[in-house]
Amino acid sequence: MITYSFLQHYWWFLISLLGGLLAFLLFVQGGQSMLFSLPGNDDQKKVMLSVLGRKWEYTFTTLVTFGGALFASFPLFYSTSFGGAYWLWMLLLLSFVVQAVSYEFRSRPGNVFGTKTYDIFLFINGLLGTLLVGVVVGTFFTGSDFTVDRDNIAAVGSPVISRWGNAWHGLEAIANPRNLCLGIAVLFLARTLALLLFINRAADDTFRARCRKVLWYNAVPFVVFFLVFVVWTMLGSGYAVAPTGEVSLQPYKYFMNMLQMPAVGILFVLGVLGVLYGIIVSLACAGVRHGIWVSGIGTVVTVTCLLLCAGYNGTAFYPSSADLQSSLTIFNASSSFFTLKVMSVVSLLIPFVLAYIFYAWRALEKKRAAPEDAENDGHP
Repeated sequence: MITYSFLQHYWWFLISLLGGLLAFLLFVQGGQSMLFSLPGNDDQKKVMLSVLGRKWEYTFTTLVTFGGALFASFPLFYSTSFGGAYWLWMLLLLSFVVQAVSYEFRSRPGNVFGTKTYDIFLFINGLLGTLLVGVVVGTFFTGSDFTVDRDNIAAVGSPVISRWGNAWHGLEAIANPRNLCLGIAVLFLARTLALLLFINRAADDTFRARCRKVLWYNAVPFVVFFLVFVVWTMLGSGYAVAPTGEVSLQPYKYFMNMLQMPAVGILFVLGVLGVLYGIIVSLACAGVRHGIWVSGIGTVVTVTCLLLCAGYNGTAFYPSSADLQSSLTIFNASSSFFTLKVMSVVSLLIPFVLAYIFYAWRALEKKRAAPEDAENDGHP
């Protein structure tokens, strides 16, 4: 028989998987962040825009789905974070809005702003979008300044459960060094994956060689900042939840989670090795083009396991640095049993959606990208 606990774990797994897919698809933003530095000429820039223009909807849709799944399955997190840290979320969402506008209007007839204006918008999304996604995920491990008082739901005139503790409303997370480490790691990971994608899809040998050369300067910072974040997190204290629901700080909590959930720990290590293998083989062998798929799958697995580590095994996935007992867990922040059960039935359609995405992806990738494709792509 399906239990409430099973559904809560099931939905955190789906959200973690969506987070892993989003991290992989951020290669679109990574490519956009190099629009003014990577291409050596206009033709190479057209190739970049052709490759990215075919994929940006996947990233945007995954981000919306990720947010929607969080809202439906863990509404207290949604109301606490989106209602309290709204400046951080608004800045993140604004960067994705200008991306959508740019791809739709960049080459439209009668464009009075010019293509360069929209290219700047794409660059802003590439830089801010990746950095802020990493910062937001970092707060799952470092905590945020909020309090939760469920008794306020009955308050006359002000039924507000969650309150933010400062006037920065989320922007303070950017100043946290550990959050910033993860944000920078996500930025350089996205750039690295974009370069691997260009190596795979571009028909121009000169452009592919240029991507391999730049790959060094992006892969190394990614590895350094990601390693700093992981070591800092694993050796630091985590937010443990007792069977009674009491939250306390526990040394090495996230490291212990990896050990006590061996499947998650092993997959995390394998995911990291997959990312590194895809990078190394692409740097070492000039004829290799499949690095994006090995690193891409490794990225999905690594991020999924990292998020599982944040929510499973008696861990608060959205800890409060202001009041430990206000921290959110998959148990106290979830929807009702009935809601999760109905949503779980709907989630059975996910494999069919993934199959359609795979089919559409293959249909768009029948040939390598060339400069003339940018004019017929329908986006750039």
